[in-house]
Amino acid sequence: MTTDPGTFPKPRPLPTADTAPYWAALADERVVLQHCDACDRFVHYPRHRCPHCLSDRLSWREVSGAGTVFTFSVARQPTAVMFADEVPQVIAVVELPEGVRITSTVVDADPDTLRCGAAVVPVFDHQPGETTLLRHRLA
Repeated sequence: MTTDPGTFPKPRPLPTADTAPYWAALADERVVLQHCDACDRFVHYPRHRCPHCLSDRLSWREVSGAGTVFTFSVARQPTAVMFADEVPQVIAVVELPEGVRITSTVVDADPDTLRCGAAVVPVFDHQPGETTLLRHRLA
C-alpha cells in the first residue's frame, strides 16, 4: 500500500441545496451564516429548519468569520495519509461573536503556544476546481 499523500486526493465537501450559499460565499472570501428570522438566532451548520424554534424562515447574513478558539486538538500524526503534509494539524472549534461554533483548522500557529480564547481570523483555502474551505489563523 502506498503512503504518498499525492496518491490520495484530500476530501472536499460537496455543496447541497442547503449548503450551496455557504460554500459560494467562501469562494468569494466571505463568510455567511444562516439566520432565523423567527427567533433572531444564527444557525450553523446550514439546514432546512432552525434548531432552536423549528422555523423554516432562514436567511443568509454576512459575518466577519473572526472569533476565538473555544477548544482545540493537535494531531501530531496524520489523521489520514492525504493529510501527511499538514502535520501537526490543529483542529479547533472556533466560537464566533454571533454565538455559533464552527469546526476549523488553525493554520500557521505554533500548537505548543496556542491557547483557548486566542483570537483568530478567517483564511480561505482555495484549490482549483474544488470547494473552498474556511480555516483560521491567529489574529
